[in-house]
Amino acid sequence: MINKSGIFSKSCSHALKAATYVGQKGLENKAVKLKDIAEEINSPLAFTAKILQKLVKANIIESNRGAKGGFFVTPVNLKKVVLKDIVFAIDGEGSYNGCALGFEKCSASKPCALHFQILPIREKLKETLVSTTLEDLARAVDENTTFLKE
Repeated sequence: MINKSGIFSKSCSHALKAATYVGQKGLENKAVKLKDIAEEINSPLAFTAKILQKLVKANIIESNRGAKGGFFVTPVNLKKVVLKDIVFAIDGEGSYNGCALGFEKCSASKPCALHFQILPIREKLKETLVSTTLEDLARAVDENTTFLKE
């Protein structure tokens, strides 16, 4: 059996996909309905709604109610929001600082079996999360150089 889990939690992976899709539509100054987001990222409606609420609360995306409402990203947030913002809004700092094996106390002075092997990978992940904007992802999807949906 193939393990389909990624680096991040399921919630965080869906949040990254949802924010990217909303960001892609934001390039066109369009708002997107919850149902369309859930469909696009292949996620249950209620689960997607909870994720989007967290992203709104973290000021990553915005929402408007009503017939012409939906979720959207402002041009400022497209440029300002980095992936770290999304990851922290959903998973907190665990993917940055947590032990790879899940131990509470893991450090250079008391390392787990994977501590030193994971350290350079974690540093590269941190670099990517702080240097990649939501606009970078949205444009890559918009230009068909990457995908959101299989």
